[in-house]
Amino acid sequence: MKVGVIGVGYLGKYHAQKYKAMDDVVLVGVADVDLAIAEASATENGCRAFRDYRELLKLVDAVSVVVPTSLHHEVALECIEAGVDMLMEKPITATVEEADDIIARCDEKGLILQVGHLERFNPAVQAMQPSLTTPVFIESQRISTFKNRGVDVDVVLDLMIHDIDIILNIIKSPLETIHTVGAPVVTDFTDIANARLIFENGATANVTVSRIARTNTRRMRIFQPGSFINVDFANRKIMTMHLKKGEFYENGMPKQNVVVNTFPEGDALNSEILHFVENVRNRTTPLVSGNEGRRALDVALQVIKQIKDHQKLGVYAEDMTANR
Repeated sequence: MKVGVIGVGYLGKYHAQKYKAMDDVVLVGVADVDLAIAEASATENGCRAFRDYRELLKLVDAVSVVVPTSLHHEVALECIEAGVDMLMEKPITATVEEADDIIARCDEKGLILQVGHLERFNPAVQAMQPSLTTPVFIESQRISTFKNRGVDVDVVLDLMIHDIDIILNIIKSPLETIHTVGAPVVTDFTDIANARLIFENGATANVTVSRIARTNTRRMRIFQPGSFINVDFANRKIMTMHLKKGEFYENGMPKQNVVVNTFPEGDALNSEILHFVENVRNRTTPLVSGNEGRRALDVALQVIKQIKDHQKLGVYAEDMTANR
């Protein structure tokens, strides 16, 4: 299989490295509007460098598209015209309309479209799957220190969209309402945000993200009938508590069976790219298809719009700095 990478900046260069390390694919080339960056990646990985990605498309079966989101639709159309399968970095596009367009075109031509929601391949997310039943409440926190990268977009598209995608995959019910709050603190875009997602079956998810904290925190707590799951991403631990129905301690608390498991650190990007290669080879539907990416984008854009509407009206959280 002949592959390429379009856009070899911060993240794209890692895509190139992963492809190069695979035995069953050939990294033909990398493309970037900054030819010096493309040449540096090409030299590192022993492939060709291109300034015009359309020249690369003539030589490959599949590509990773790792360009700014505003260019996703334009690049995707060229890939589709060339009959090339795509691993499109998240978010899938800048608008839902653009997403619908490329999904429909890929379906029409029978092309593979996988969206790079990397967290689906996080060992923590995969390790908690066997313990899931019918979640009724999810609390997710993704608090990170400030990095001068990705600050040209809203924190919702930068970070929250990952958790939105995970939650939409966990709760098997249509989303009914969204309640949000957020504010810009360091950049011109929203840097800290909270969204409460309420689903038609009554399940609720409370999602908090920040990129201006002093320390990093990444955890998810899932409550479901008869059990509770606590996922500690940083320490790679999952605690599952099962309540024994009808059995109580002397103090009246329900008896519990607590299991703590650890999971390996893993390489989520490598797993994601391996999954893409297998989908291309076997013509199978990706774990995160275009439709899955479109669904996460739709909710993220609703969150962003509601936060902006609140800001225009002067509505802010009473204490949004609590997670800083």
